[in-house]
Amino acid sequence: MRLADGLHRVGNDIVACYLVADADGVTLFDAGLAGQWNEFLAELAAMGRTLGDVRAVVLTHGDEDHLGFAERLRRDHGVPVWVHEADAGRARGEGKPPTAWGRVRPLPLLRFLGYAAGRGGLRTTYLREVRTFTAGERLPVPGAPLVVAMPGHSPGSVALHVPALDAVVVGDALTTRHVLTGEEGPRPAPFTDDPQAALDSLAALERLDARWVLPGHGAPWDRGTAEAVRHVRQVTPAG
Repeated sequence: MRLADGLHRVGNDIVACYLVADADGVTLFDAGLAGQWNEFLAELAAMGRTLGDVRAVVLTHGDEDHLGFAERLRRDHGVPVWVHEADAGRARGEGKPPTAWGRVRPLPLLRFLGYAAGRGGLRTTYLREVRTFTAGERLPVPGAPLVVAMPGHSPGSVALHVPALDAVVVGDALTTRHVLTGEEGPRPAPFTDDPQAALDSLAALERLDARWVLPGHGAPWDRGTAEAVRHVRQVTPAG
């Protein structure tokens, strides 16, 4: 799905990742589910690019439904995979704390689980090797994303700001389609380690003033970071 010149989405409102292209090549932001590989190749072709143009995978965090085909790219095609140092162990499959599911509606949950199961999401291929970054770095990959710390969903959760495209990839720092309830619009993401820390982190997102907010779950949001954060706070009970 083309969002703008040099900016495409792979996947759909259930699970998504993003491609950014410039003169230096292509960066994949998150890697969705393993079974989205063919969709990834098709989106590359729609951009007029090939696997040989992919220079990096940059992860917003280390959860399974964002690792997808990242190890396949690293192992088979030599593409380095980047993740915040606090989530490196998570991306390597070294464990994560249990998280509460919260409110669930059966049909959206079944749709999410069915979609994930049909695309290899119930068996994760973890990363064997990663490159790490910290908050505040501008990564030396196509798009030159700025790393913005968004701890809460996971310790190393980040947003990746691409000023040239007026876009920020937020992973699960927020969602625009809650996979457990089907509710749409910006709101807190489920499966969050520390919900209060995740809400507090939204202040950093609010300050970016980017048009495109690109979540791992839900439709791309093009009404700006400040408006997205306002919606999250509006639907989040105090305390």
